[in-house]
This record gives sequence, structure tokens and C-alpha cells, in this order.
Amino acid sequence: MALSGLDIYKLLPKTNCRQCGLATCLAFAMQLAKKTLPIEKCPFVSLEAKSTLEAQAMPAIKLITLGGNELKFDIGNETVMFRHEEKFRNPTGVGFIIDDNLGGTEIKERLNRINQLKFERVGQKLGVNLVALKQNKDAQRYLEVTKLLLDNTTLPIMLMSSDLVALKQAAVISRERKPLLYSAVGENFAQIATIAKEFQLPLVVTARDIDQLSQLTQELNGLGVRELILDTGIKPIADKIWDLTQLRRQALKKSNRALGYPSLAIIQQADPYQEAIEAGAYIVKYAGIVLIKGLAAWEVLSILTLRQNVYTDPQKPLQISPKLYPVGQVSRDSPVLITTNFSLSYYTVLTEVESSKIPAYILSVDTQGMSVLTAWAAEKFNAEVITKSLESSKVKEIIGHKNLIIPGYVAMISGDLEDQSGYRIIVGPKEAAGIPSFLKNLQ
Repeated sequence: MALSGLDIYKLLPKTNCRQCGLATCLAFAMQLAKKTLPIEKCPFVSLEAKSTLEAQAMPAIKLITLGGNELKFDIGNETVMFRHEEKFRNPTGVGFIIDDNLGGTEIKERLNRINQLKFERVGQKLGVNLVALKQNKDAQRYLEVTKLLLDNTTLPIMLMSSDLVALKQAAVISRERKPLLYSAVGENFAQIATIAKEFQLPLVVTARDIDQLSQLTQELNGLGVRELILDTGIKPIADKIWDLTQLRRQALKKSNRALGYPSLAIIQQADPYQEAIEAGAYIVKYAGIVLIKGLAAWEVLSILTLRQNVYTDPQKPLQISPKLYPVGQVSRDSPVLITTNFSLSYYTVLTEVESSKIPAYILSVDTQGMSVLTAWAAEKFNAEVITKSLESSKVKEIIGHKNLIIPGYVAMISGDLEDQSGYRIIVGPKEAAGIPSFLKNLQ
């Protein structure tokens, strides 16, 4: 576990020399605990204490970067067991397994579909992260498909092979993309470590038992390989979640450096619904990478949406810039709808306005990312706030009428808003789904 300020203070010289810039060693210790100052600021700390503090400052779960181009992504560096304690930092990488025994045309088609799996939700871009090539045939075929992969996708890649000759050949031609190697086991860890170390590549370590996994990581560390990802193999969901949870707990709560690495989960489900459910379970319960085979857009979008929700900072709501947004070919006569700058509220309203085919303006009011009713209850979506937003957005200069549409759930503010803003207030529907028919009837 992380050292407290008092624990750190016991390791310091306690001279209160002030050369660190603070009045006392205790104050310096408190800043070290918060990780706002480096230990090098103290000129008199002992080598033993410095070593202890530097080890303590290392992340409990190592940060691993996968890929070598603009699509590279980070996993690990997590600090909490539960999202509400702070936040989860680096979203789970979602990848797809491609078998080398498929035909070349089919592989290209699959890669093309994977490349197109890009979505936008509440103003954020969602996409997949990885393509894993699994060897089923001989080394020559595996090398051919590796080249095919490199030519047809820019996503980071993972090389899955128990044939170390084939694995090394594939690593040679793809080294610039920094592929992830799969995997080190008890029988081959020394040989595959040589490949990982030679090309400076990250490596998956596989063992069914967590104790065996811990032994393997220590052996690999001793061989100079430290970019590791942990895998306990394919298991029933409950068993796999147990493993993922214990790996996380050992790293964060027990300071077990041998298990302080991101984890991997491979899913083997023929049914796409079951595959999506299992992927979701592993994303929620700590997997650093999840590998699937399904390519249906609905399945992938559901997985990415869950990932987006889990890895959103719970203390910072998703929000957009508060301003006046035109939708369609607007004019001075276009209606003006008012909502908050909570992303989900805005994009829900936007979708319904677009579906109505009626050009309109949406005024996004700064409510610090709160939804309509939450902001109203917190007095951040009232007549005074909306009036200020109307003025700062210069709505009077943009439209040629005096009508504003407010959400039905805050109809109670209509009188005050009319008095303060000088506009005629029209109470709109409570639910965004009613906006299209409302706008058509309004016209």
C-alpha cells in the first residue's frame, strides 16, 4: 500500500533544513505523499530511504503502451479498485482475433470492417484498438498473413503463436508497429523473453494459477523483460472475474509488484449477445484488453458504450461548450430550444431536432455538466442563469422573434424567465422524444 505522510517522515533526516523549499521535513513528507514533489528535493535523504520512496512512487499497475503509430493506446496505471474512489484511467483496449487459416479475401474483408468500427456518442469519438493474429497453420502462412495485416490496417497488432520461429519472423517485419507478443508460459518463457527483449516488445504472460503467474513475471523481470500483460487463460466468466479482481487487489492493496501489470481476457463465444455480455463483464472488472471475434456494429457499439461510461470520470460529468448551436439551414425565424450543457441532454435534444427536419437553434446553458432536473434542483438552471446565457450568446442579434422553448420538466420557471429575459416562453415536451411532433405542430 502507498506510504502515508507520517510513514515517509520517518524515512527523512528530520533536520528541517528548508533546502527543499518547505519549512519542515513533515511538510515535505506530506507533499511527497501527494506526489507533488520529487524525493530529489531533499539533499540529505539516505540512499536506503531514497530507494524505498522511489519504489513507493512507482505505479501499482505498470503503464503499458501498445502500438507504435498515431493509434497507439495505453493500458494500466490504475490506482483504485472502485470507480467512485477516484476514476479509472486508461480504457480497456478492445481487439479482434483474426485466424490465419482464413482466406486472404476474407481476412481483408474482416480488416476493412474492423477499420470502419468508429462511432460518435455524446460528442466523443469511440473506436476499437487492436487486431490479434492467431496462428493455426505453418510459419510461412503466418508470415504472409502478418504482411497482409500490416498492409490493411493501421491499428496496433498482437501476434499469437506458440511457434517461436514464426513469432520471431512476424516480430521482425512488424517491429515498427510494436506488436504485443502472445504468450510466455512455463515451458517457453526464457526463449520468448529473448525475442521480446531483442525487439523491445511487450509480452503476454499466461498461467492458469495466479501464484504461477507471479513466479513467471519475476523470472521474466530477472531476464530484463518488464513490459508485461497478465492472462490466466480462458475460463468460465465467474472464475475469470475472480482472477481479474484478485490480480487488481494484489497489485493495489497488497503492493505485489510481481502482479502489478494490466490483464488480458480472451472471449470464445459463438453467440454475439453472450460475447458482448462477457466482454462487458471483463471491462467492468478490470481487464486491460478484451479480445473478441464478433464484428457486428451493434455488438461493438454496445461494448464501446459501456467502456465509455465506465471510464468517464464520475466527478466530472461529460459536458459540451455552453453556446448557441444552429441545427440545419437556420434563419432568423428558426425556433430556439433551451437545454443544459450536459452532453447526454444536448445530444439527445440534437438527435430529435435533426429527425424533425426543422431547422432550429439549441441554446446550451452552462450548468457545469448537470442534466435539466439536477441543474434546476441545484439552482443552476433557473431564470437568472438562462437570461445570462441568452445575453452572452447574443441571441437577440441572431433571431428575429421573441419565442423560447424550455423543457417541460422546468415549466415552473416560465413566468420568472419571461419577466427577466423579455422573451415569450413556450413550454416544450418533458421527454426529448416528443420534440419532432412538437416542432411540427409549432410551425
